Amino acid sequence: MATSRSIARASLCGWAETVSAIPSGTTARHLPGFSAPAVGFEQPFAMLEACHERVLRTLALLARLRTHVQQHGADADARQAARDVLRYFDIAAPLHHQDEELHVFPLLLTHADPEVRALVQRLQEDHVAMAAEWAAARVPLQALAEAAVAPFTPGDEAALDRFARRYAGHIVAEEGTAYPAMQALLAPVALIAMGQEMAARRGA
Repeated sequence: MATSRSIARASLCGWAETVSAIPSGTTARHLPGFSAPAVGFEQPFAMLEACHERVLRTLALLARLRTHVQQHGADADARQAARDVLRYFDIAAPLHHQDEELHVFPLLLTHADPEVRALVQRLQEDHVAMAAEWAAARVPLQALAEAAVAPFTPGDEAALDRFARRYAGHIVAEEGTAYPAMQALLAPVALIAMGQEMAARRGA
């Protein structure tokens, strides 16, 4: 019979493998529940949304990791999951933010209506805040990834909560308002150039 510890390990490892299986510079998404063709850089907004899907998967892995550490300590599975979370938010997430800063926000700030411009300014502020919040949140994750350490402190938990909460709200605002407004403004030829530049930044 499987023990609660073995079940927890299987759950944590499964989520870690799901996140790790999607390369940071991927040009396609293969996610459960999607029957649409793979998405490439020729569809840059679909790629941006695919990045959001991976952010949410990585945040879900982080939540499971935190529960696992509380229940089972800093075992090998926890350390690997911490490395997976660190890799995504250290490498892939900044590229995604750069995509938005270069290709989405400027046109909206120039041509969108005042309500959308105000939202974009808040999204830009979010990027700055998320960078600072990630710098704090990654400290306990790095410690966990490098060695078996005690469970996260209340301060660690608060830092991880702030980062995850801001990111989740940020995604809702972008997909609900900013991306549709941008797509309405962007000419087809500019969309092609946007995808090419996104691919070039990733060496694709």
